[in-house]
Amino acid sequence: MAQVLVAGVDTSTQSTKVRVTDAATGRLVRFGQAKHPEGTSVDPNAWWNAFLEASAQAGGLDDVSALSVGGQQHGMVILEEQGNVIRDAMLWNDISSAPQAAALIERLGVSPADDGEPEDVIARGKQRWVKAVGSSPVASYTLTKVTWVAENEPENAKRIAAICLPHDWLSWRIAGYGPVAPGEDAHLDALFTDRSDASGTIYYDAAHSQYRRDLLAMVLAAAECEEAAKSHADAITLPTVLGPRETAAVKASPAIAGKEVEGGCILGPGGGDNAMAALGLGMAVGDVSISLGTSGVAAAIAENPVYDLTGAVSGFADCTGHYLPLACTINGSRIADAGRAALGVDYDELAALAAQSVPGAEGVTLIPYFDGERTPNRPDATATLHGMTLANTTKANIARAFIEGLLCSQRDCLELIRSLGADITRILLIGGGAKSAAVRAYAPGILGMDVELPATDEYVAIGAARQAAWVLSGEAEPPAWPLTIEETLTGEPTPEVYAQYARYRG
Repeated sequence: MAQVLVAGVDTSTQSTKVRVTDAATGRLVRFGQAKHPEGTSVDPNAWWNAFLEASAQAGGLDDVSALSVGGQQHGMVILEEQGNVIRDAMLWNDISSAPQAAALIERLGVSPADDGEPEDVIARGKQRWVKAVGSSPVASYTLTKVTWVAENEPENAKRIAAICLPHDWLSWRIAGYGPVAPGEDAHLDALFTDRSDASGTIYYDAAHSQYRRDLLAMVLAAAECEEAAKSHADAITLPTVLGPRETAAVKASPAIAGKEVEGGCILGPGGGDNAMAALGLGMAVGDVSISLGTSGVAAAIAENPVYDLTGAVSGFADCTGHYLPLACTINGSRIADAGRAALGVDYDELAALAAQSVPGAEGVTLIPYFDGERTPNRPDATATLHGMTLANTTKANIARAFIEGLLCSQRDCLELIRSLGADITRILLIGGGAKSAAVRAYAPGILGMDVELPATDEYVAIGAARQAAWVLSGEAEPPAWPLTIEETLTGEPTPEVYAQYARYRG
């Protein structure tokens, strides 16, 4: 029987990866990767060029039968009617819209407390946002970035004909669409997405499967009169939201993929990177993944919508029809990078130094909010070292404090998810930061339970490939690809470390 190939694409913050995969077994066949520019605002055309380069490195996609794209969540891509990108995409880690996020919370909280909600304006505003769309505004979310454009670049806001996310835009380009000449049809209506990525915009209600154009109209009113903003919001093309195993109405352009496949290469709905990683890991209800990359992300699988009325946990959807309560820190493995830079050491030397210290670093504690923070929502915060004395200010204690600060920030996320009633039975530790010997050594003690370490791999790309295989198969469930657990990390709990951290974190 001939081998059937599928491709999973991961367009992340740092690079695009293309994984050509055996549809039956999940076995890696070919792989390519190309870097993205640095920065928190990026021309999306850089992602397209990176995709082309990564595809070429992967030996081309002519023999691929199905393809799906996983992408960094929340990034705002705005298009005018000819399909041109209006301005650089504001990425999830662009915190320019923090003031707009705060104002949006207050805006929904200012009406009289006649509905049983708290009297405090901010608390009431967060609750109303969570009830409306599953999450309360923070600077990461797409709607806050649209608000920023409406307030700071009103002429750009008035030109918006479509709003999409990184994975939506790249899928649209793979289907053969792009900018056209004036008067021609750019086929913006061919844009498509999935529940997981749409749920991170906060103008899509995943629980009721509907866009909230009234919220778009509310923020566009900063650039035009209220009546015009409502008409504009109604006219903006938003990507069609596909079901978990639904095939897009368009196929990949033969110039890109599927040229050698009868019927061409079909396109799956794609998804947000965190949901795609969960699919790649084969996560089920009770599982939590902690991903240490540019950001730190704790994500759980839930059968039903999760509403955190404080707004700390995002109520996203996953890629299978379930939900993905998620808490995310802006500061992830770069905390360890900062420790390396401060001490002038490499990763192994940082781990060796930390091992010379003890749990709690003899009282030295890092609160690691180097780039502000999303969980907790402190966009203007900076990192701080606490508890330093002449006796305990050593390289070993500082190294240990950086690693413990990284893990304690993820414990914050874990506890938030647990507080919503999630029964956490398994923790999976993934991402570049999971390669650190120090992280592996201290994770079970700080997180308070054993930690499974899947083999290092590209789980967003694997999830995208698995979705592509699922869509291709037409089966009710995704293919049961094996997951290799490299090691189960164990250790004595060290609750005093997290308690010391929480005391200084406040």
